[in-house]
Amino acid sequence: MSWQIINQSLPIFAKAFQLTIWLSAVGIIFSIVVGVFCSLIQYFKVPILSQLITAYVELARNTPLLIQLFFLYYAFPVIGLKMSAQTCGIIGLVFLGGAYMAEGFTGGFAGVSATQIDDGKALGMNNMQLARYVVFPQGFALSMPALTANIIFLIKETSIFSVIAIPELTNTALDLIGMYYRTNEYLLILVIAYAIILIPIILLLNYLERKVRYGTFGD
Repeated sequence: MSWQIINQSLPIFAKAFQLTIWLSAVGIIFSIVVGVFCSLIQYFKVPILSQLITAYVELARNTPLLIQLFFLYYAFPVIGLKMSAQTCGIIGLVFLGGAYMAEGFTGGFAGVSATQIDDGKALGMNNMQLARYVVFPQGFALSMPALTANIIFLIKETSIFSVIAIPELTNTALDLIGMYYRTNEYLLILVIAYAIILIPIILLLNYLERKVRYGTFGD
């Protein structure tokens, strides 16, 4: 184990670290948006759209991200739709993550009492108002465990971006190992880098989950 090798490679890993965080953040934010939109459509059983959403969720959840990335990066250019590796990575992450988020939110929304929905309708609320004031606030709280698990899952899935040569953490480590054959040093940095990303996020999400569960955000 050479600490000099580790020290020399830190600037390269720092760039990969920043890229991994950026790709993860963009993918997770858009996955949550897609997931909420899809789950609300399924919750209110919007004709045609709910069936399309069901088909999308099943397709996304039952195909590996690796295959989705290959399709986006190598198959789309054949039909004239060429995108950068980072764009393909984000689209793939959102496509997969949106489906998992949709399932998580659907479970949370299903836990909202039917009595409250009926009360909202009795007050004259339409579906948009019910979603905003009744279903989403309570369903989001119930979805926190699934949301936490999905966020951690999506961050770890960015390691698959190495197959389309996005210079994130895993790709950077593999490239350096291939060039200099210093496996121990680069894998150690890789493990520490993911720990630096994941551990604070896990602690924060667990804290927010407890706050939401016990309704203590105002305390």
